[in-house]
This record gives sequence, C-alpha cells and structure tokens, in this order.
Amino acid sequence: MAASSRGFAAPFDLKLRGFDISPPLHHQGLDFRKKKGERSGGGGEGHWFCRIDCSCSDSVTPMRTKSGSGKGVDNAEEWRYERKNSPLRVRVQAMPALPFASPRRRGVSKLEEFYPRCSPRNSAPQSRDTPPKRDTGIANEEDWGINLLNENINESGTNEDGSTWYRESGEDLGENGYRCRWTRMGGQSHDGSSQWKETWWEKSDWTGYKELGVEKSGKNAEGDSWWETWQEVLYQDEWSNLARIERSAQKQAKSSTGNAGWYEKWWEKYDAKGWTEKGAHKYGRLNEQSWWEKWGEHYDGRGSVLKWTDKWAETELGTKWGDKWEEKFFAGIGSRQGETWHVSPAGHRWSRTWGEEHFGNGKVHKYGKSTTGESWDIVVDEETYYEAEPHYGWADVVGNSSQLLSIQPRERPPGVYPNLEFGPSPPPPADDSPDLPPPPQ
Repeated sequence: MAASSRGFAAPFDLKLRGFDISPPLHHQGLDFRKKKGERSGGGGEGHWFCRIDCSCSDSVTPMRTKSGSGKGVDNAEEWRYERKNSPLRVRVQAMPALPFASPRRRGVSKLEEFYPRCSPRNSAPQSRDTPPKRDTGIANEEDWGINLLNENINESGTNEDGSTWYRESGEDLGENGYRCRWTRMGGQSHDGSSQWKETWWEKSDWTGYKELGVEKSGKNAEGDSWWETWQEVLYQDEWSNLARIERSAQKQAKSSTGNAGWYEKWWEKYDAKGWTEKGAHKYGRLNEQSWWEKWGEHYDGRGSVLKWTDKWAETELGTKWGDKWEEKFFAGIGSRQGETWHVSPAGHRWSRTWGEEHFGNGKVHKYGKSTTGESWDIVVDEETYYEAEPHYGWADVVGNSSQLLSIQPRERPPGVYPNLEFGPSPPPPADDSPDLPPPPQ
C-alpha cells in the first residue's frame, strides 16, 4: 500500500495475525463515519451524518459526524426501577438519527465456553490465546462466565501435547469486613512460545461495597501479545447517599510484526436517579499511520445532556487531520458546534468551523466559516432532535448486574459497625492510557 503526502492512497482494513488494526479514520475525504453499532455496552447513542459541500479549491471534502454514543445496599430488588420513557424525542428532518443497538451476545457465550476451566476438579483449564477485539465496548458480566471456586486449591499439570497449566484459588480478608475471593489460571505451550493467564475476583466489605472483575493477558506463537481487564462496582455515594454502579474495561494488543497495535479504555457510571456518564479513549497505530479518538456523554438525570467527540490522525510523512464536535441541550434548547481540519506535510492548515443554536421554538441559527473564505449565518425552520436520557441507563445496568448484586459480604459481628470515612470529593480518575498527544492546532 502506497503512502502519499495526503496520507494513505486508499482506505484500508487490515488484520495482522488476528489483530484488527484498521484505523477508524481515513484521510481520503475525511470520512469519520463509524460502522453501525460501534459504540457498544450501552456506551453510545445513534449516529447521524450531515455533509457540508464546499466549493473551495482544497480537494478535501470534510464530513461532520455526530454520535451520542464502594458502598451500597445488598438487596438487589430495592434498586430495580422501571425504565422511564425519554421526555424529549423530536426529529431533525435534515439529520435523521440512526438507531444504535445495545450489545448482543453472539454465538457461544463465554459462560458456555469457559465454564469447563473450573469444573470438574483436576481437569486442565482450556488455553485461550486470542486477543480482545476492538470497538466492542464493555461486556456484560454473563459474557465473562466468572465462576469462582468455593475452596482453596493449588493444582497444575501437563497435557498430552506437552503444554502445561495451573489453577489456584483463595480468599483474602482485611479490615472493615473486606473479603476478596479469587481464582487464577494459566498455561503455556510445550516450548513456551504461547502463554496465557486469567484472574477472576469478587470483593466486598461491610459498607456495602461490591466488585466483580477479570484480568487476562497472553501471547501467541507468532509473538502477538495482549492484555484486557473488565470490572464492575457497586457502592453507595458518600454525598448523595444514592446507590451507584460503575463499569469499565481496558484492552490492548500489539503485533509482533511491524509497528502495529491499539489500546482502548471504556467506562460507564450510573446512579439510581438517572445520572449517567459514559466515555472512551482509543489509540491505534499501523505502520506509518496513528489515530486517536475520545468521546464522552453526560446526563444529569434532570434533562440536561452533554455529548462530545474528538478524533484525529497523522502519518509519519506529516499529514494530520481530525474532526471534533460538542452538543449541549436542556428542555429543547441547546447548541452544537464543531470543527473539521487538515494539515499538510508543509504545514498548510485548512479548517472549517460550524455551529447551531436551537431556540426550542422550531428556529435554528446556523453559522460557520472556513479558512478558504466560506461563511454562512442563517436562521432556518427546523425541528430539534436529541436524547434527553441514555438508551442504556440505570434500570438496564441493574438488570445486567445480577452476579455483582448477589455477592455476599462477610457476616458482621453484633455491635461492630462499618468504618465510613467522609473525606473530600474524590478527584477524577487518572487517565492511565498511553500518551495521547493533543490534536495539532
């Protein structure tokens, strides 16, 4: 595949030894449209597209893309709420919304695939030397098939083909009723060229905190390596006293041949009154091209919505391009704004900025300009469409977290009460993703 000063000569979708390394951004035409259903795990809303044609001399045609996507009570039934209908669903005829489905299980579940690894006793856990898949979001707990043993074991063995395996489980206890039940397993081929390991755990304490998690890693005979972690947590917020559930996943894969790999970090946060936060950070590299993506969604549970996306990419030849947008709405009134840009290897920059003001009365103010002299500033009759509530919210996450909610804490002795420390508001979570340089300005 030939590269030029404009980026890759054609869009590509390559797989290196089982790795899906295809960049989500293609320079030609600045087409940032994702595959339908890319945001999964309840992490995104419908996508919509609006092309702005340009008569400028630059050969790049921008595409503007929008997408919308502890401590608690032990009794799960107390948190089951009926799903509420979104109070605001009006359509924008110029920008039809495309539906975004919640994740669905495909084929054999991980429960069915992995259950034999812990049952029966003394049987070898099955080797798993395949990397995670890109853009699959946060899996539901049933897809992991976490099946912790109720006894401490430490066993290992050798299979007929010379590969070895091990499995161990145990329980750690601590202060304030802390308990962690865990199971670790792994193995390798006879020559050590292929290795894998996986850990399951559940945690709880007397404050009502509950946690369920998985971490796995491995490499195959070709030298490809990967790492993945998944976690969901239940706790009671110190300040609002509301139950919260948080889900997260991190995934990373590297190819043994060439400069190729990717990393993703996904998170979702929910509380019992409808407050919801979702987001993702992504990075990838394939030979001369690197790309980044960040997006977020925030619903305050009272009708206010904030969504944003920022994507950019670059080649080693110096070509850079990107697209970003943001929308804010409340009670039918809000705004959208964004920018599409491109920088040539010589440093010449082209950009187009745009904005919309929605007044809630059927009138929309649209404005924008580009570095090639374009400009527009008009008021049109147009309906407003946005999602006032997430399509996957509190009722959904509670319904899909039965294993988390069923974790049983240690029995608390009479007269012993949990130690609740109400300190300052916690800082935002650290971004431990690989270095993500800011988009060129």
